[in-house]
Amino acid sequence: MRSDPPRIETARLILRQPAAADFEGYAQMFADADNVRHIGGQLARGAAWRRFLQMPGAWMVQGFAMFSVIDKASGEWLGQAGPWQPDGWPGSEVGWSFRRSAWGQGYAREAATASIDWAFANLGWTDVIHCIDSENAPSQALATRLGSRILRRTNLPAPFEDAIVDVWGQTREEWLARRSELS
Repeated sequence: MRSDPPRIETARLILRQPAAADFEGYAQMFADADNVRHIGGQLARGAAWRRFLQMPGAWMVQGFAMFSVIDKASGEWLGQAGPWQPDGWPGSEVGWSFRRSAWGQGYAREAATASIDWAFANLGWTDVIHCIDSENAPSQALATRLGSRILRRTNLPAPFEDAIVDVWGQTREEWLARRSELS
């Protein structure tokens, strides 16, 4: 993990590196087939644990990964959002996934906005993408609200090479020009 782990606070959320205590919420999210149909599908608890460990591992090796998103008021793990760039990925992504109980409340937009700000300020990225399943209308709507547009369609790298996604995105300059509209 980073020696100076980032902690981002928004009006309602805390974004921080994942902790072991976050796993129960993560496992519940991946146990709900409808909740995760656009991000690889339902996982048994053991498989969810192995996937959960990707983010702490990426923080350790790359110095960034998706943040755990915590509700300030309740301390509940709501989901994850943040920078993500596995080997062979089609670009510098800020992605998101949230438990069903957090849907429709603006948490994903709040967390994605803070994550994009952090990525541009700390990682030197010149653009940002979001890999979105063509049937995932809520994530497409969020990408649009964030100012992104469809750039291309592509296959994800192995082991997800059968997954075809729309790559949404924008440049750092486009983000900064529209940033005040998101506040």
